[in-house]
Amino acid sequence: MPSTPNAPGRALDAASLDQLFRTARTHNELGGDVGDEDLRQLYDLLKWGPTSANMGPARFVFVKSADAKAKLAPALDEGNRAKTMAAPVTVIVGFDEDFHEKLPYLFPHTDAKSWFDGPREGRSVAAFRNGTLQGAYLILAARALGLDTGPMSGFNNAMVDEAFFAGTTIKSNFLVNLGHGDPDKLFPRSPRLAFDEAARIL
Repeated sequence: MPSTPNAPGRALDAASLDQLFRTARTHNELGGDVGDEDLRQLYDLLKWGPTSANMGPARFVFVKSADAKAKLAPALDEGNRAKTMAAPVTVIVGFDEDFHEKLPYLFPHTDAKSWFDGPREGRSVAAFRNGTLQGAYLILAARALGLDTGPMSGFNNAMVDEAFFAGTTIKSNFLVNLGHGDPDKLFPRSPRLAFDEAARIL
């Protein structure tokens, strides 16, 4: 008999669900060490998340060195600058508007590239949507690997694009600070909508 999604051996245990969702928090103060191998492991996990036609348009810049942080700092809103400069790593989550050029490799089953040929504007929604989805996978993958995250907007996208993506077809979407947080410094958790307020079964 085929197993069902919530059959024993398929569902994660309660501690894993807590780590990924129920007790996971957005941290404003992040410290500790995040090594280059941690970042490679992070990408090698998040890359398996699904995207439309396996397009994988997200592009990630791991801002870690003092020089890279200096390039990022002027683009940050004042309220985000100190915490971002103090974080071990800040990820610029971007998306490539010419992602379709890699579809012959990523989705070889059919001529998916032809679906997106033409003016770049015709690809921008798919690039943004699926790149955002991959940014969410990054947050979950980081949590799964024992890292804390601080995702945010609150920066000048045009300045980031000029500093990090000039001459490319990549645009920035949002930022994610990575590191290790102190749960004692967190504010009380904000509420979430109940099922009947946010969802319905038809």
